[in-house]
Amino acid sequence: MTTPTNTVADAAATRKRRMSRILGLGLLPILLVTLFVVLGLIEPRFLRSANLINILRNASFLMLIASGQMLVLIIGGFDLSVGAVVALTSVATALSMTGLVSVFPEAQLFVVLLGVMAGLAAGSMIGVVNGLTVAFMKVSPFMVTLGTLSIASGIALYATQGVPVYGMPDEFTREFGRLRYLNLPVVIYVTFGVLVALWWVMNWTRLGRYIYAIGSNAHAARVSGVSTTFYIVVTYTLCSFLAALTGILLTARIGSGEATLGGTLMLESIAAAVIGGVSLRGGVGRVELVALGALFLALVTNAMNLVRVDSKLQTIVIGVVIIVAVGIERFKSRGKIR
Repeated sequence: MTTPTNTVADAAATRKRRMSRILGLGLLPILLVTLFVVLGLIEPRFLRSANLINILRNASFLMLIASGQMLVLIIGGFDLSVGAVVALTSVATALSMTGLVSVFPEAQLFVVLLGVMAGLAAGSMIGVVNGLTVAFMKVSPFMVTLGTLSIASGIALYATQGVPVYGMPDEFTREFGRLRYLNLPVVIYVTFGVLVALWWVMNWTRLGRYIYAIGSNAHAARVSGVSTTFYIVVTYTLCSFLAALTGILLTARIGSGEATLGGTLMLESIAAAVIGGVSLRGGVGRVELVALGALFLALVTNAMNLVRVDSKLQTIVIGVVIIVAVGIERFKSRGKIR
């Protein structure tokens, strides 16, 4: 026979489970739909096709870099250098192309290929340094990536003296950076492909399983035979590689290499990851929800631009969003919602 006490306890447990589902999965899609409807009602310009495509394009850049941040957070780390990697990649790509175009004036595609490879290599090397230092020297990820942030930013500024680098081949800036297929920018297709690949890696491969295992309990993973140092280095390298890819796509979009590119992306990538449910304690995160988190931030930013909110105030809003998202994550991790 069920007692009134048991009935009340069961009802309370049911309410907690429902709240957990809402905060764990349902809240973000609901917020996105609500924000979309509200913006469509109060701002007629929001629903214009050009504005919606612009939102998708901006969200795509953020999805790429936030998915890399997600990997590092899941494994129990942190990467403050992703914004600086974007800038370093932009400068390395632009300088390589402008230098090679005079040597191979008739081989524009070859110049573009070498420039892209140089940019990806420069950006990825920051991830290798981050991973090796964290894995072998056991230095705090916060301090390591803060140091590489300074190094990457300093190299980019020194190489350009703060002046944008122009003169890249038209095949890169016009034919690729502003290329559209079915009226959608190419960055949207690139981002979709990367997200699908990451979803597959995290759900169906050994790499994904080991990243989750190390983030959940590094000691247990090590005892089970997992090479934690190797996978930590791989994860940080992948994070920087995705940041470098973001830098190349942004450079193609704006048509110049800039040492100040990606200044806000570090903050926004963390915000998108945390909003998407990635735990700051490691072991938890889903790339599809991180993509929705990036889309949410892009919608918020677009709304503030439409109503002409000052850019400095926009940074404050993003900071408030991060605090709220971290508060919810900490509230859940303490077991108050099950």
